[in-house]
Amino acid sequence: MADRRVAVTGMGIISALGLNLEENWASLEAGRPGIGPISLADVSSLKFQNGAEVRDYKQDDHFQSNQADFWDRFAQFALVAAREAVCRTGLSEGRQKLSPGLSERVAVITGSCVGGQSTEDIGFVDVYKKGGNRVHPLTIPKTMANAGASCIAMEFGIRGPAYTISTACSSANHAIGQALWMVRQGMVDVAITGGSEAPFSFGILKAWEAMRVVSPETCRPFSRDRKGMVLGEGAGMLVLEPMEAARARGATIYGELVGFGMSSDAEHITKPSAEGAALAMRNAMRDAGIVPEAVGYVNAHGTGTPVNDPTETQAIRLALGAHANKVAVSSTKSMHGHGLGAAGALEAVATLLALGHNVLPPTANYNEPDPECDLDVIPNCARRAEVEYALSNSFAFGGLNAVLAFRKA
Repeated sequence: MADRRVAVTGMGIISALGLNLEENWASLEAGRPGIGPISLADVSSLKFQNGAEVRDYKQDDHFQSNQADFWDRFAQFALVAAREAVCRTGLSEGRQKLSPGLSERVAVITGSCVGGQSTEDIGFVDVYKKGGNRVHPLTIPKTMANAGASCIAMEFGIRGPAYTISTACSSANHAIGQALWMVRQGMVDVAITGGSEAPFSFGILKAWEAMRVVSPETCRPFSRDRKGMVLGEGAGMLVLEPMEAARARGATIYGELVGFGMSSDAEHITKPSAEGAALAMRNAMRDAGIVPEAVGYVNAHGTGTPVNDPTETQAIRLALGAHANKVAVSSTKSMHGHGLGAAGALEAVATLLALGHNVLPPTANYNEPDPECDLDVIPNCARRAEVEYALSNSFAFGGLNAVLAFRKA
C-alpha cells in the first residue's frame, strides 16, 4: 500500500487558556497568559507560587456522579479533549460509540509524563504522613499513565491499538508522530492522539522546586530576563485520517500532518544538546519532504529556562541554516505553561490554529532581547501571516527529541 497523506479532522483542547478550542484560540491570539497563583495545592512553603492551572474546571460538568472517581484529573482532561476532537470530526455524535466496523480500525495513542502521580501523592500522604492503613481502592488504575488512553477507548468503544508513550516532555509529540505513521502506512484508518497532564500536587511541585528551573514569577521565553519555566496542565487531542477518506466524506480539515522526526542527544540527562534537537528538526523536514526555506513558523519548545532557550536558538540555526534569520518563532508556553507530557499536544493544536487563522501567536511576557536568542520571536503581539508549513518542537529530559511538521489545510 502506498503511503497516505494524513489530515487532521478533529481537535480538542483544555488548558489554562480555556476549556475548549474557541477559548484557547481567543487567548492565544490576544497574547493573554493563563498563568496565576496555584490553588490546587498549598504552595506557601515553595519558592514559586504561580502555575498555569485549568481554571473553572468542574468535573461534574463532564462526568456522571461517580464516573469521575475512576479517573485522575489528567485522565479526565484527556477524555474531555478527545470528546471535543471526535465531535468535530462528525464520526460520532456527542458521546456515542463509534460504529463496530470502524472501531477496530481506530487507534488511541496518548502521551503523559507523570500520569496519575497526583493520586499517588494523596496515597503517600494518607499512609506516611497521616499514618493511615489503607488508600483509595482505585489508586492503582487512577495512577497508571495509560488511564487517559484507556478511558478514551472505553468512551468510544474503540477496539484497535491503544497505548501511552512516556518520554518526559516529548511524550505527546512522540505519540502524535507514531499515530501519523500508523495512519499513513494503513495500519489503522483513524487515530485519536495527543497528551494530557495534571501535575499540581505538593509532592510533584516540591520535586520541581528541587530542580531549580521553575520561575518565581512568570514564563518569559527568549527574553534576557527570563527566570525559568512555569508548570501547566491540560490536554490536547487530534483526530487523524487519510486525506482521501476525509475529503470523500466532506470532513472539515484543520490541517495536514506531513512529517515527524525524532532523535536522542545521547549526552546528558538534563542538559539539552543543540545538535540532537537540530537532528530531530531535520528528520521531521525530511519525513515531510520539505526544505528549510519552506518552513514559515516554528512553535518552539521555548521553556524560558536560562539554558534551554539559547540551545534551541542554536538548534534552529543548525537545522534551518540561513533561513533561520527569516522564520517566525514563538513559544506558547509563555501563555499555557509547560504542560510536560501534554506540552506537544497543546502546541500542536496552537500551531494548527495559527495556520488555519493566518495568525501567529506571540511569545508573551517578553521584555528585552537576548543576544543568545537572536531569532524573530514574535514578542508580545500576535502577527498576521499566511504560512504553509510549520514545525512544532518538543525536547525532553533524557535528551529525547520529537518534532512535528504541519501543512496548512
